[in-house]
Amino acid sequence: MYSHMMVGSNDIGRSKKFYDALFASVGGKPAMQDERGRLIYMHNGGLFLVTKPIDGEPATHANGGTIGFAMDGPEQANAWHQAGVENGGTAIEDAPGVRSADFGDLYLAYLRDPDGNKLCAMHRMPAA
Repeated sequence: MYSHMMVGSNDIGRSKKFYDALFASVGGKPAMQDERGRLIYMHNGGLFLVTKPIDGEPATHANGGTIGFAMDGPEQANAWHQAGVENGGTAIEDAPGVRSADFGDLYLAYLRDPDGNKLCAMHRMPAA
C-alpha cells in the first residue's frame, strides 16, 4: 500500500546524524543525498526520506502521527532506541517493552527525532 515515508527537517545535517545511526543499528546504510539535499534511506524494501519543506516554511511534526519501523526482535528494537537517544533523539512514551493488544503482544520502543517526529520500533511477539 505504501511507497515511501518522508519527514521534514529544519537541519538536514542533524537529521543525517540521527537517521544514519538509527538505520545502522538495524543493518541499514547511511543516507544517499539527492541534488536537492534530501536524505534517502533504502532498507528492507522500503524508502524513507528526509527533506527541508519544499514550501520554504519551517518543518513541523504531525500531531497524532507516528512512523513505525519493523524490527526483527526486541534486541534490535533496543539497539534502534539506544542509537536514537545517543544521536539527538528523545525517548518518549513508556520504556521499550512488551505491550498487550487485542491482536497479540507487541514489543515497542518510541522516540522523537530531532525535529519532533514520532517514531516507533515494533516487533510482533510470537504467540504464547
